Amino acid sequence: MNAELAAVPIEAAEAYFIEVSKISKKLGRTQALSDVSLHFESGKMHGIIGPEGAGKTTLMRCILRLLFPNEGTVEIKRMADNHVLDLQEMREKVTYMPQQQSLYADLSIEEHLEFFRALYQVPKEIYQARRKELLHITQLEPFVDRPAGALSGGMYKKLGLTCALLRSPEILLLDEPTNGVDPISRRDFWDLLYRLLDRHILILVTTAYMDEAERCSKVHLLDSGHVVDAGEPKALLDKHQVRDFDELFLKRGKERTLV
Repeated sequence: MNAELAAVPIEAAEAYFIEVSKISKKLGRTQALSDVSLHFESGKMHGIIGPEGAGKTTLMRCILRLLFPNEGTVEIKRMADNHVLDLQEMREKVTYMPQQQSLYADLSIEEHLEFFRALYQVPKEIYQARRKELLHITQLEPFVDRPAGALSGGMYKKLGLTCALLRSPEILLLDEPTNGVDPISRRDFWDLLYRLLDRHILILVTTAYMDEAERCSKVHLLDSGHVVDAGEPKALLDKHQVRDFDELFLKRGKERTLV
């Protein structure tokens, strides 16, 4: 980052944690989540890892209160005093990036930034500095006049993240942000997420790409709506005596078949 951009103040975020306690959720006839308990805290890259149908998106939506569990509780708390955020406070502190396309194909990058500036009511003086920094670190600056519909998959995802970061959230929830993105763009996207940890925010990422598990500070493994395990990636691989997370889930699948 050049000296001009380095001068832009990046304030450390206030610390929060998310407590998921024994939640279960049924969608139609499908038991999407079963007795799930997990803990996520600020300053770490948390990965919810699991194959398709594991319950990752359902869990994310329960955290956001877009869905309500049939059993159990989900609370987002301020670490300093254990204060539980209400819905209005969540809207101010939490930013969500869904996995489905949510941008406007005919609007340019610049027009998207202006739209989200107005939506989040970001003051113009703060917006200008933040816009400049985000376009620089996402490498989107040369393409500000390009419509979102003409962007590559990787650039589209970067634009979505840039729009989400305009409000400088304390908690960032990303649902399969690299799904369908080429390997190089996936690597760039993760590099961008690492830079956000300097603000000590809480980042929660869902992914079905097993290799991405090892990029996280802490992983939470889901399979068929159940928690398999949680912990630091290397510690989990050692514990289950496997080389990678693909092997871990394959091993689990074989064990279920034998039961």
